[in-house]
Parts: sequence; C-alpha cells; structure tokens
Amino acid sequence: MVALVAVEHVWFAILEMVLWTKPLGLKTFQRTEAQQKESAGLAMNQGLYNLFLVAGLAWSLVAAEPTAHALKLFFLGCVVVAGVFGGLTVNKKILVLQAGPAAIGLVLTLLSGT
Repeated sequence: MVALVAVEHVWFAILEMVLWTKPLGLKTFQRTEAQQKESAGLAMNQGLYNLFLVAGLAWSLVAAEPTAHALKLFFLGCVVVAGVFGGLTVNKKILVLQAGPAAIGLVLTLLSGT
C-alpha cells in the first residue's frame, strides 16, 4: 500500500509539473487554459512537494527496521493530512483519491507493526 501511495504521488507530480496546461491537465482539474497557465508556477511547486512525499515513502520501503516503520507512519500521515486539507479546501474527491489510500496504508502499517 505504501508503494501504491508513492506511485500515486508520482502521477500527481507529473500532472502538476508536466501536464498542468496540457489537455489532460485541463480536463483533470476542470479549469480553463488561462487559469492553468496563470497558476502553472504554483502547480510545479506543488508537484515538487509531491515528489518529496514520494522520496520519503520510497525511503520507508528500503530502510531497515525500526526506522522503516517510523518513516511509513510519518510520510503516510503527511499524505493523509494533505489529502484531508485538500478535500476540505479544494475538492472532496481528494479525500478519496489521496487521503483514502494513505489512510488505509497507515492503518495497515499500524496493524502490522512494520
């Protein structure tokens, strides 16, 4: 589940950093081309932050225990918080698409102890 959340955030970064002003970005975010062009710099910054989450999640998958467990909890927790915030402030779909998988991963990590 941690790997799935990481891959999901790679995709979010691609959408925000590369495809933001392209047809798929316009369709995904349901904004006009002018709105997307105006906010492209902000989106690239947002995409970079998603890659930081990817780095942490990937690190948690290769780190030795007990560090790996702590990293999984921290980075999945960060994704849950970001997803809840985005769901409340931007679009409720973010709760399902971003916070949902991370919350499942967080619960599974807590239950497994690793």
